[in-house]
Amino acid sequence: MKPLMISNPADFGRVAVLMGGVAAEREVSLRSGAAVYAALQRSGVQAVALDVTDNVIAALQAQPFDRVFNIIHGRGGEDGVLQGVLETLHIPYTGSGVAASALSMDKLRTKLCWQGAQLNTPAWMLLKSPADLESCIASLGFPLMVKPAQEGSSIGMSKANTPAELLVALQTAAQYHCDVYAEAWVTGAEYTVAVLNGEALPVIRLETPHSFYDYEAKYKANTTKYHCPCGLSADKEQALQDLAIQACDVIGIRGWARVDVFIDQQGAAQLIEVNTVPGMTDHSLVPMAAKQQSIEFDELVWRILETSFD
Repeated sequence: MKPLMISNPADFGRVAVLMGGVAAEREVSLRSGAAVYAALQRSGVQAVALDVTDNVIAALQAQPFDRVFNIIHGRGGEDGVLQGVLETLHIPYTGSGVAASALSMDKLRTKLCWQGAQLNTPAWMLLKSPADLESCIASLGFPLMVKPAQEGSSIGMSKANTPAELLVALQTAAQYHCDVYAEAWVTGAEYTVAVLNGEALPVIRLETPHSFYDYEAKYKANTTKYHCPCGLSADKEQALQDLAIQACDVIGIRGWARVDVFIDQQGAAQLIEVNTVPGMTDHSLVPMAAKQQSIEFDELVWRILETSFD
């Protein structure tokens, strides 16, 4: 990992830690934000915690800020909207810009970008209505994962093993008012790769007794296992890290992100999605990967804040 760019906390100036938001991931964002805010305070950074519930412009203009640590997950914080506001206000911020944030938040458009770059991602089909289910089953078979295209933290996702379950999964995902798609089930091992300033952190292998790595497994269950070291050979782990960096580069991601990927039974890596504002809670994966590389939480937060500089 590269040396720190900033040594004096005063060089960051006054930092707004934006958290909360109004999307489905609000609760997770508040937990992430509290952890980030506490870390910045311990490091001597002049940080102000802002729980964003309505007008972020008014909140940012109410007092002077030199930069923003954005830890709002989901729509309104991770989808380019907030990034556009901050660009307009000329306030530097952590993480990716408008275009990369918007693309990454939309899992369908992310998959199209990866497909265009000839990177593997599971086959999928857009589900506009129940009339699409029959052709979806014929094309992809069972089991299937059904997802709302613009939600994170596995919110609204369901596994379907039968036509009846597929219909319920569509109805569940449609409640989130965005495109819904079915994705071919990947049988294999699940991994996640954090990328920080263009460098990949150690790979984590995920293991859960749940049918998939759902919201409960991510944030509440004590049965989820996180393997870091991930158990891959050095060459295979490096290949996965290189793939994660390439997947981010295709989208135009900068600063930090986390790429989710499966290795299927044939040994091929299948890209699932990328998160441009990953979680920073006590169950989160980026801090776990950083710690494996001897980067403690406070240093990790410091390094992410450094991404607000050009």
